[in-house]
Amino acid sequence: MQINPKISSAYTAVVLIWSTTPLAIVWSSASMHPILAVAIRMLIALVVGFALLRLFNIRMPINKTSMQLYAYSAIGVFGGMAFSYMATWYIQSGLISLIFGLAPILSGLAGQKILNEKPFSAIRWFALIICLVGLSIIFKDALQTDNHTWLGIVCVLLAVCLFSISGVMVKTVVISIHPMATTIGALMLSVPLFFVLWALMGAEININEWQAKSLYAIVYLGILGSLVGFICFYYVLQKLTASSVALVTLITPVIALTLGNQLNAEPISANLIAGAVAILAGLSLYLWGEKLKAMVFTPCK
Repeated sequence: MQINPKISSAYTAVVLIWSTTPLAIVWSSASMHPILAVAIRMLIALVVGFALLRLFNIRMPINKTSMQLYAYSAIGVFGGMAFSYMATWYIQSGLISLIFGLAPILSGLAGQKILNEKPFSAIRWFALIICLVGLSIIFKDALQTDNHTWLGIVCVLLAVCLFSISGVMVKTVVISIHPMATTIGALMLSVPLFFVLWALMGAEININEWQAKSLYAIVYLGILGSLVGFICFYYVLQKLTASSVALVTLITPVIALTLGNQLNAEPISANLIAGAVAILAGLSLYLWGEKLKAMVFTPCK
C-alpha cells in the first residue's frame, strides 16, 4: 500500500511540532501570564492565517455547517490550550506531552458515544487499565512532592479530554473545506475567548519582565505550533480516523521528555519512567493489540 506523500509529510510535521510544543509552551509562559502567552500566540496565528487565506485565495465559508465545524474545532483549540497553559504553573513539559498520549483511548471512548463506533474489545479495555495504572503511578509521585504537581496533571487531563472530544466531533460535520480555513475559523472563535479568560484571571501584564526566550517561543508557537501544526492536523484528520491521527501522541512523549530533560533541565524520576512505560505500553496494546491477536491466533494455511 503506497502512502500519500502529502498525508505522510503532514503527519511528520505534526509529530515534530507537537514534540517541541510542550517545551515551547513552558518557555513562553516563563516570564508572562500563561493565558496571555497563549492569547498572543493564537492572535499571531490568526493574523498570519488571514493573510495566507488572501494570498492563496482560499475560500473560508461562513454558513451554518462551517460555523459548526469551527465551533467544534475551537473546543480543542481553546479548551485544550487554556488548560495546557495553566498546567505549566505546576508541571514540566514532558509530562504534558505524556498525558496527552491518552488521546487515542479518549478519542475511542468519545467515538463510541458520538460516532457510534463499535465498543472496546477486551484487549482495549485491558490497555486502558494499563494506562490508568501508569497515570496513577505518576499521580502518586506527584502527591508525594511538596508542590502542586497534581493540579497540573488535572489540568492536562481536562485539556486532553477536550482535545479528544473536539477531534471526534469534527468528524461529524460533513463539509468540503480547506484545512487552513478550518484552522482560521477555529482561531477566529478562540482568540476572543483567550483574552476574555485572561481578563477574568486578572489581566496581569508586566512587559518589563518579559524575556526574549518567551517572545521567541510565542512566535514559534504562533506560526508553527498553531498555524502550521493545526493545518497539518486538520488535514490528516480529514483523511484518517480520529484514533489514527491520535497515534501521534504515542511518539511525541518520548521526544518531549528528552527535550525537556536536555534543554530545560527537567528531572526524570524513576516513577515518571515507570508511569511513562506503562502508559506507552497501554497505548501500544490499544493501537495494535487486535492485530497482534489476529496474527497469533490465526492458523497458518
